Amino acid sequence: MTTRTAHTAARRGRDRKAEVLRPAPGRDRFAPGDAPSVAVVGGGIAGLAAATGLAERGARVTLYEREESLGGRLAGQRTRLADGSEVTMTRGFHAFFRQYYNLRGLLRRTDPGLDRLTPLPDYPLRHSGGLTDSFARVPRTPPLSALGFVALSPTFGWRDLTSMDARAALPLLDVRVPGVYERFDRVSATGFLQGVRFPEAAHHLAFEVFSRSFFADPRELSAAELMLMFHIYFLGSSEGLLFDVPDEPFPQALWEPLGDYLERLGTDIRTGTAVHGVDPLDGEGGAEVRTDAGTGRYDAVVLALDTGGLRGTVAASPGLGTAPWRADIDALRTAPPFLVSRFWLDRAVRPDRPGFLGTSGYEGLDNISVLERYEGEAARWAARTGGSVVELHAYAVPEGADREKVQDELLAQLRRVYPETSRARVVDVRHEWRADCPMFTAGTHHRRPTVTTPHPWLTLAGDGLRCDLPVALMERAATTGFLASNELLARWGVRGQVLWTVPRAGRSPALRALGALAGRRP
Repeated sequence: MTTRTAHTAARRGRDRKAEVLRPAPGRDRFAPGDAPSVAVVGGGIAGLAAATGLAERGARVTLYEREESLGGRLAGQRTRLADGSEVTMTRGFHAFFRQYYNLRGLLRRTDPGLDRLTPLPDYPLRHSGGLTDSFARVPRTPPLSALGFVALSPTFGWRDLTSMDARAALPLLDVRVPGVYERFDRVSATGFLQGVRFPEAAHHLAFEVFSRSFFADPRELSAAELMLMFHIYFLGSSEGLLFDVPDEPFPQALWEPLGDYLERLGTDIRTGTAVHGVDPLDGEGGAEVRTDAGTGRYDAVVLALDTGGLRGTVAASPGLGTAPWRADIDALRTAPPFLVSRFWLDRAVRPDRPGFLGTSGYEGLDNISVLERYEGEAARWAARTGGSVVELHAYAVPEGADREKVQDELLAQLRRVYPETSRARVVDVRHEWRADCPMFTAGTHHRRPTVTTPHPWLTLAGDGLRCDLPVALMERAATTGFLASNELLARWGVRGQVLWTVPRAGRSPALRALGALAGRRP
């Protein structure tokens, strides 16, 4: 793909320094009767992006998803509460940042104005010591964003700035992909912050929030991933740290409309269908895909799976890849378990409580969401009952922890942070325990698989892949999904999806020059 900075980006609602990546040249779509068949395995963000890129150009797509609904880790299920209400339980709060150009582009297929996303006015971060940081008034454009944060932050002042090791911090001013991995992947996030002498309070509030977004302990997370997050959200982009959230549960707001869109394009969506293996067709190209319902033949396959799903599928497909490639996939690991607890309370929290609050120092509690502030379903329940719907997250829970104790501790910390909830009766509660997010352990980047594979007819997609673009989390899933479809389309001479990213290096010549002063390696 070719890339350039687009001066028209601002007119399209993007950072004026956002980069556009154009696909390989080719015809617009497949001719009638000439369309290849493609199996996309996995119905999360990555699989939906890959299926969209292929189906829009006329490929005959079959989308396999083992669960009964689309969305992957952002799926949802209907459940009935003790009071008889039917509600949707999901895997919890996710922030749709303005930098998520390709994910937002995917959602525009069914919501051109992104009217089903609603902005939250702030991203407050509270420490147990009593101080709270806010990003609502921080300028969005670097370097004013960093200067504004220092000027406005109660936890990071000018004195803290002067006490830091400026030379060690300089690489943050010019994060380049993939160079940042070559220099910093073998350092842990905590190790990097200690080397910079970042102040402890701001360490918790401004940086552990990023590492916790990976559901990881910062003592194990690659510093390169942490620095990439800092670049994407803070110094590399003028989109800022504010974000949008869906105004209804994920299935209704996002995935059901997108599934309908794909079916109108001719996609065969097979939910509730697990893929047990992929077997290459000797000498023919393409593969057979095995499921409980039988075997299907396809000209190409996209594996858009989480870490465990990818490892399991490759292990069950002995004909796939080379020995080194298979070994690298087998070496992938998932992040520690995390908990999402959602409480339906019989009385409302205080009206000044934000829709989302990041927390640090509260015995494992990482954030609190008050769903009726932004989600229609929760707002209707709260209006009908006079209560509140409150969601708590705990990331990187130690292996072997007593789950009931962790759940009880989260409720205790909620009552500590929002004391009015101590007087509320719990109408009902749902606890979601999961351990299926990719783990970006320091020193493992070079072994992570990429979109391309040893087979020209097989591509991968997902947020756990190695991707030489400044994307992370949901945006990495969407971007690699489109890249996986583009790779196949280019092979068939069809032009793929245009993609966007934040700048792949420091935004300004001045910042890049300062960053270059950090000549020593960690």
